[in-house]
Amino acid sequence: MALEQNRGEDLLHNSLTNKGTAFSEEERDALGLRGLLPPRIFSLDEQVDRVLENLRRKPNDLEKYIFLNSLRDRNETLFFRVLINHLEEMMPLVYTPTVGQACVEYGHIFRRPRGLFITIEDRGRVRSILDNWQHDDVRVIVLTDGERILGLGDLGAQGMGIPVGKLSLYVACAGIHPDQVLPITLDVGTNNIALREDPLYIGLLRDRVRGETYDALVDELVKAVQDRFPNALLQFEDFGNSNAFRLLHQYHDQICTFNDDIQGTAAVTVAGLFGALRITGGALRDQRLLFLGAGEAGIGIGDLIVSALVKEGVSPEEARKLCWFVDSKGLVVKSRTDLAEHKLPYAHEAEACATLQEAVARLRPTAIIGVSGQPQTFTPEILHMMAGMNERPIIFALSNPTSKSECTAEQAYVLTQGRAVFASGSPFDPVTYNGQKFVPGQANNSYIFPGVGLGVTASRASTVTDEMFAAAAEVLASLATEDDLKQGRIFPALTRIREVSLEIAVAVAEVAYEQGLAREPRPADLKAFVAAQMYDPAYESLA
Repeated sequence: MALEQNRGEDLLHNSLTNKGTAFSEEERDALGLRGLLPPRIFSLDEQVDRVLENLRRKPNDLEKYIFLNSLRDRNETLFFRVLINHLEEMMPLVYTPTVGQACVEYGHIFRRPRGLFITIEDRGRVRSILDNWQHDDVRVIVLTDGERILGLGDLGAQGMGIPVGKLSLYVACAGIHPDQVLPITLDVGTNNIALREDPLYIGLLRDRVRGETYDALVDELVKAVQDRFPNALLQFEDFGNSNAFRLLHQYHDQICTFNDDIQGTAAVTVAGLFGALRITGGALRDQRLLFLGAGEAGIGIGDLIVSALVKEGVSPEEARKLCWFVDSKGLVVKSRTDLAEHKLPYAHEAEACATLQEAVARLRPTAIIGVSGQPQTFTPEILHMMAGMNERPIIFALSNPTSKSECTAEQAYVLTQGRAVFASGSPFDPVTYNGQKFVPGQANNSYIFPGVGLGVTASRASTVTDEMFAAAAEVLASLATEDDLKQGRIFPALTRIREVSLEIAVAVAEVAYEQGLAREPRPADLKAFVAAQMYDPAYESLA
């Protein structure tokens, strides 16, 4: 906004320009702030200290989440400075696992709206609703319909916590400017009866809409976004399986879009497998991978593994034979007649197995990968079996939030006598076993999607391709240090996330230029060009 529109109390109420007690003497005189602030002037670092002192007094993580969101509503520069400077402490508060509980209770903790809510009743006027957003240069949009929030299911309009949290990580981890991001929730109703009976639920009180009416709303939104925000990347997030694959296939080659649950999860998991192989030895083509869960995350991982193996010279058919899936009805095999279309490429010739334990015993996998949302399904018996079959069993318990994890880090290490190569979706504390300290790897999508988004927006790529995610996975796997690997950590420390995002962004932009998808002229120094676009929260003089 122009400076003359931001004076006095109006300036203090604009979270993008407010500095609070950091306004200088000159600014206080020039901008009508004299007397509206206490007299002592504090630096940004001193304000960070005050925030941390107050945050750490809060009795639980949900209260910390509320505090941080209130801070962002007041002062975005300070919020992101705190987040970046203390990312390992803050990420579990602004995203998984705390964001899951925040979404469950969103109607009860609601303070101030952020983003756009577009409902099934808004058909025919979506474009005009986008005009209500005050920022014109939107570069990244995260869109959800709230049907499959983490492993928590249908939370309807209360799923807004997910795009808000994801976009906070785009800013903190990759430097997308906070006025260039837009969270959107499609409210098409909810089938969650408990929510509809909650007097403080914030969404429509109706059954979830499906079919042609639903598709028409999504298509109207996609077209409206292209018209209103032509440089925007549209990320689909936490849609149900029935819509997630279908919408990705429909729009994948038409617009600049991806689905993080499918493609982002795939890339971070493939990076984790490459990292694990740096510990266990061997090649990807020599592995047998068994997935618990055959939804968008699991199949997305399988597809990217196949792409990586094809790049190594393995045929698609042989590559798919290395990936096996167990769903709610047992092992995915050809003899089953109840398989959804997205599972069919991974339905192999084999005898049926009713349980994961049976499948482990029969297939003897080198890795088990949990994307089921079903807690404690990697039982002690299964972990003992994996340790008996493999010198270094790969155990990935990726379901979010922590309460949904297939096993804990301690279970994985203790029940495999410290031999597991472990990764989880949400964070676990380090584990000491037989005197050795293990630092669990967190297969957090925030290692991938911010960097992909930065590379896509910097190059202004017209579409997002599978090759971009493959490049991101390779870069991420290469950035784990030897010290990381010695501790069992197959990903770089989160404290390096902006470095990681920059390296991934450059690799993604390279693919965009190689594939002729970039609309931005190629700069002489691509890395310097991308780095120059990364927002770093600091106060600018307004006087």
